[in-house]
Amino acid sequence: MLLSDADRELLFETLKRHAAEGRLDTPELERRVAIVAEASTREAAAPAMAGLPPLARPHREERRPRWGRGHGEAEKPEPDWQPTNERFRDPRTSNVLRVWVDGAGDRHYVAE
Repeated sequence: MLLSDADRELLFETLKRHAAEGRLDTPELERRVAIVAEASTREAAAPAMAGLPPLARPHREERRPRWGRGHGEAEKPEPDWQPTNERFRDPRTSNVLRVWVDGAGDRHYVAE
């Protein structure tokens, strides 16, 4: 899947937070930022996040609301989500959804 400018900025921000929390020194941060900058797909950018633990999740009220869709469906996967081979049909909307997993292990559903 192509890496959008918004996806790229989110990855840069995530790397910046890891560096601020002391997980990356300057040379390693620069190496990972270069990977993201050169990547054209999410798959090519994935090595930049390798080995980093999930960041603390925002409080519930800061997260994007999900109402209006079935089954907690998201518009599109976030850059740090990994696809699974699971798919199912939401009985309420009849949409075929693919299951994605984030770094914290939470499951998300994106229409095919």
